[in-house]
Amino acid sequence: MLSLLSVITYLDRDCIAVAGPRMQDALHISPQAWGWVTSVFFIAYGIFEIPSGALGDRIGPRLVLTRIVAWWSVFTSITGAVPRFPVLLLVRFCFAAGEAGAYPNASTVIARWIPVAKRTRAWGTLWMSGQLGAVLSPLLVVPIQVRYGWRASFFVFGVLGVVWSVVWYVWFRDSPHDKPGVSPDELREIDSAPLSHSHGMPWSTALRLPALWRIAATAACYTYSFGFFQAWLQTYLVRGRGFTEAALVFSSLTYAVGATANALGGVAGDQMVARYGLRIARRTIGAVSLALAAAFLTAAIFAPSGKLALIFLSLAYGAILFQQPSLCAICLDVGGKHPGAVFAFMNTASSVTAALSAVIFGTLVGHFGNYNAPFVPMVAFLCVGALLWLQADPTRELFPEPIPAQLAAAAPA
Repeated sequence: MLSLLSVITYLDRDCIAVAGPRMQDALHISPQAWGWVTSVFFIAYGIFEIPSGALGDRIGPRLVLTRIVAWWSVFTSITGAVPRFPVLLLVRFCFAAGEAGAYPNASTVIARWIPVAKRTRAWGTLWMSGQLGAVLSPLLVVPIQVRYGWRASFFVFGVLGVVWSVVWYVWFRDSPHDKPGVSPDELREIDSAPLSHSHGMPWSTALRLPALWRIAATAACYTYSFGFFQAWLQTYLVRGRGFTEAALVFSSLTYAVGATANALGGVAGDQMVARYGLRIARRTIGAVSLALAAAFLTAAIFAPSGKLALIFLSLAYGAILFQQPSLCAICLDVGGKHPGAVFAFMNTASSVTAALSAVIFGTLVGHFGNYNAPFVPMVAFLCVGALLWLQADPTRELFPEPIPAQLAAAAPA
C-alpha cells in the first residue's frame, strides 16, 4: 500500500512537469513565473510537513494518510480546471498543503511495522515505487494531453488517490498488535510493542542538536538538484536541448534509472550495514553517491547532444537516489519514538531548498539566456552534501530513553 501511495504521489507531482510546456503556452507563463509554480508547492509542503508528520506520531498514520491522499487528489483534479496563473498558484499551494506529511507518516508506518535490519530496503522499495510513478507519468500524460489536452490528465490522476485512501482506511491498522492475522512470531521479528501515548517531539531539545540540523542540511543539499528533475527536466529538454513533445517519452529513462537506483540503494544499504555497521555503511553510500552525482551533472553541462545530456542527467539522478533510502533510514535510526517528526524536519529543509531551487533555476535561465547556467550551483550543493555525509552518525539516538531508577541502581559499577 505504501508503494502504491508512492506511485500515485509521483504521478500527481510529475503530471504538471510533463504538462509544463503546454501549460506555459496556454496560460502565458514565463520561465521566471513557472519557477514560482514549483516554488509555491514546496513552500506549502514545507509549512505543513512538520505538523502533519508529528500528528502521525501522535494519532497514527491510518487517519492522517487517509486525509492526506484524499485532499491532494481533489486538488490534483482541480489543477486541470485552472483558468489563469494566479489561480494555478493558489491550487498548487493547497495541493502541497494536503500532500505534506505523506512520507513522514510512511516513515512512522515503517518504524512500527518493519524490522530494523530491513528498513533501508523498505525505503528503497518505497522510493523505487515513486520513481515508477515518475516513469509512467510521461508515458501516460503525453498521449492524454495530445489527444484530449493537458487538463484531462489531471482529472484522470485525481481519481486514483481517492480509491487508495478508502482502501487504506479500511485495511490498515496503526500497530501490528491491532491487525488481525499478525502472529506472535511476526511481532517478535518486527520487535513490536503495544503503542503507548506519545507526548510529541521535544522540540526545545531537538532544535539544539547539531545532528538533527546536519541530517536536514544533507537532505537540503541533494534536494536542490532533485527538484530540477521534478519541475524542470521536461522543460529543459524541450527549450534547452531541442526535444520535441513526442520525444519527451524518453525522459522516462531518467526515472527508470532512478527507480533502479532506489531499489539497489535500499538492498545495498542493508547489506553494508550487516557487514560494516551503521556508521561506515551510511557514510560510504551517502558520500560516494553524491560525489558521483556531481560528476555526472558536470558532464551533462558539457554534453554535445541532447541525448547524451539526458544520459548523464539520468546517471546523476540515479546517484542521488541511490543514497536516498539510507538518509531516510537515518531518521528512523536516530528518531526513536519520533520518526515521523524527525523525517518531517528533514523534509521541511528539503522543501525550502527545492522552493529556492525552482525559482533560482528560472531566474538564472532568464538572466543568462541559457539552460546550463543553473547547473553550476546544483553541482556545488551536491559536493557539500557529500562532505556532510562524512559527519553523519546513525548510531547515536537523538532522544535516548532515560534508564529507570531501579535499573540504574541494579547496574554493576
